[in-house]
Amino acid sequence: MRDIIPYGKQTISNDDINAVKKALKKDFLTTGPGVQLFEKEFSKKVYSRFGVSSNSGTSAIILALKAIDIKKNDIVVIPAINFIAAANISKILGAKVFFSDVDKTSGQMTPKKFEQCVKKNKIKKIKVFFTMHNSGFNNYAKEFYKLKKKYKCYLIEDACHALGAKNSNSKNDYVGNCKYSDLTTFSFHPLKTITTGEGGMTTTRKFNLYKRMLEVRNHGFALKKNKNKKFYNWKHQLNSNGYNFRLNDIQSYLGLNQMKKLNRFVKLRNKISKIYLKKLRNMEKYIILPKQNKFLSAWHLFIVLFKKNSLKISRDKIIQIFFKSGIFTQVHYVPNYRQKPFKINNLSSFKDAEYYYSQCLSLPIYPELKPKQINRIVNTIKKTIKKYKKI
Repeated sequence: MRDIIPYGKQTISNDDINAVKKALKKDFLTTGPGVQLFEKEFSKKVYSRFGVSSNSGTSAIILALKAIDIKKNDIVVIPAINFIAAANISKILGAKVFFSDVDKTSGQMTPKKFEQCVKKNKIKKIKVFFTMHNSGFNNYAKEFYKLKKKYKCYLIEDACHALGAKNSNSKNDYVGNCKYSDLTTFSFHPLKTITTGEGGMTTTRKFNLYKRMLEVRNHGFALKKNKNKKFYNWKHQLNSNGYNFRLNDIQSYLGLNQMKKLNRFVKLRNKISKIYLKKLRNMEKYIILPKQNKFLSAWHLFIVLFKKNSLKISRDKIIQIFFKSGIFTQVHYVPNYRQKPFKINNLSSFKDAEYYYSQCLSLPIYPELKPKQINRIVNTIKKTIKKYKKI
């Protein structure tokens, strides 16, 4: 039986396992010094001032929205192509959600598409808008920062795909430093660049947002100040209603060890993407390859678009061909407006998102993907195109 090739996979080594074993022998298993150290090292790595860990990437988004005090009927603009978490949480918190169309080949919201959304929906007062680094590419950071200033609103970067990516060629300009945004959210799901099993991080440069997130993460309890080391302050003062979104020390020590390998993971993903681009370049009559970013990309995903006008087969049937060959692929993502709670029947505002969605497919990419497996994936694509090409 041929080996199964997943579209993504965590990279866990013996040193990660040993880090967890050591964590289990320490005094704290829940939120202790490991969490604080992980937050400190993560912030240092992406050059942000503050980082607040949480138990998932979705929780990281909730913390960001609660930090800016999102209220009922506040307006939130989100790229139509995105994981559903940002839209879900915004709606649960009572906000009015508007979706922006995206670039038809990258799946990313552009500044132009954002402004078209604002104009078409006659939006007068935006509370916050999300940008999303689809696949791990930088996404118009400086341009969106100008729009944030223009509309006098908050900007949250959904960077769950982009840990290790850069905004520019400047040495310290990493995605997550919040130089061009108010907050940035990350995920440590096993398929992301590094993993803590499940987990998330929200970064910011603003102390008031940082302090608010620490409280929300811990049920809404006020932060304790133990200035007098001779006196034990046992009291818990509840300032507001919050959640239990705490990451634990076991996960944090795994995260710390994974952080040591972040640069290597990103380098390997870039290497794999270059192999794909080289091997598939002569297929561009039938597929659209991702455009190489002029800045460092995290290459969380390698997304191609199968040109439906050049092929006698749909993307969905291509997925089944891969599956029968033992190759798992994925679609990132079903547009948010197609999901039942956000259903929009008039798709005239989302022509490019529809173009992207109907043809996009995420090919396997992860640090341990072997050359032999890449060749197998590429050969499956070439055989499929040869069999089903129109011309």
